[in-house]
Amino acid sequence: MAHLIQPLDTGDPLGPLPQEFAAIMRPELPSLIKEIGVEVTRAFPEYARLLDGPNGQAIRVGVEQSLSSFVDLVAEPSAPTTLRDDMCRRFGRFEAYEGRSMDTLQGAYRLGARVALRRAKKVGQSHHLSPSLMLSFADALFAYIDELESLSREGFLEVQSQSGEHSEALRRRLLHLILAGRPAPRSAIADLSEQVGWALPEEVTLVAARAPAELDRLRTDRDVLVDLSAPQPHLLVPGPLDEARRTMLSQALPATRAAIGLTVPTAQACESIRWARRVLELVDTGVIEDAPLIHCEDHLTTLWLLSDPALLDQLARRELAAVSEISAARRERLIETLRIWLDTRGTAAQMGALLDVHPQTVRYRMRSLETIFGDQLVDPESRFTTEAVLRALRLRSRSTGASP
Repeated sequence: MAHLIQPLDTGDPLGPLPQEFAAIMRPELPSLIKEIGVEVTRAFPEYARLLDGPNGQAIRVGVEQSLSSFVDLVAEPSAPTTLRDDMCRRFGRFEAYEGRSMDTLQGAYRLGARVALRRAKKVGQSHHLSPSLMLSFADALFAYIDELESLSREGFLEVQSQSGEHSEALRRRLLHLILAGRPAPRSAIADLSEQVGWALPEEVTLVAARAPAELDRLRTDRDVLVDLSAPQPHLLVPGPLDEARRTMLSQALPATRAAIGLTVPTAQACESIRWARRVLELVDTGVIEDAPLIHCEDHLTTLWLLSDPALLDQLARRELAAVSEISAARRERLIETLRIWLDTRGTAAQMGALLDVHPQTVRYRMRSLETIFGDQLVDPESRFTTEAVLRALRLRSRSTGASP
């Protein structure tokens, strides 16, 4: 960083910037950073959008780091620049990910330098600094900006050198890390997100697709992570699934059946895909009706009741133990009557219409149920468990066609 102490030779008798000059510059930094932000976002509206987005804070930190590093180098020419260098390369990578050339970033750098020089002139006048010192400052400032641009170009070219196939592989790796849940360090996810230019969201919605899956990438939003090569193809959509996202998925998966999981915090992405895949299983067994796009949120009770088949068997054995010794035909009639009563709490006439039997038959069956089950139908907690079991058995019977 010797150019900050000994400016480039312009033919003028310019001297080095004195280290004490840093003490004059440092108090100006907070307001200068704000002024540069205003000027740059006014001249380059795309940066105003970025500052309001999920990467806004990181961009502000980068600008502060770049300006502070200039002052640090004036105060101590051997001051480390590792953080600044990394931040500038990140800026370059981000421009490449956004599909822009380096022209916009270079323009922002140069505009920032002009704003800083304008401020320096005012400060120089108030401190009665010599014209030669101010020329030395301008020379060092623009040499410093050239260095920032060079670092950013490194990051820019790094991304451009990556093949499209490699980039897709990195995005699939990111998707796998997110779905790995807690075993994957959040720092690793954040680092890979930055590497591929993907803003890590607070919430995600997972989509399970039926293999073989076909995706129209031209109709797929750029921020959607995809792995169609997996035995169970899946997609990750950042944020909740609004109407625009629903339309996008319908167009991007025109010939593929898929289930849309619930929107969850990113750390719980594995749960969203688990539920979506379970819905596809229930479609395959006939429990849930098939459709091009099936929403888990429409089948939450079914997912819950059938979430643990082995446990359901144990509950059914316990809750229906009272009728286990009765003949199969009579047991089926009593259980169906009990299910209708739990569902409707209707009169004998209403239940008879649903069961297609005489109301007197319903009354007879209900007296039998009261005798057989006793307090199990009186206690609210026991009654709820029995009702849940009967609902789950009826749902499961759709896949086999057998009686619950």
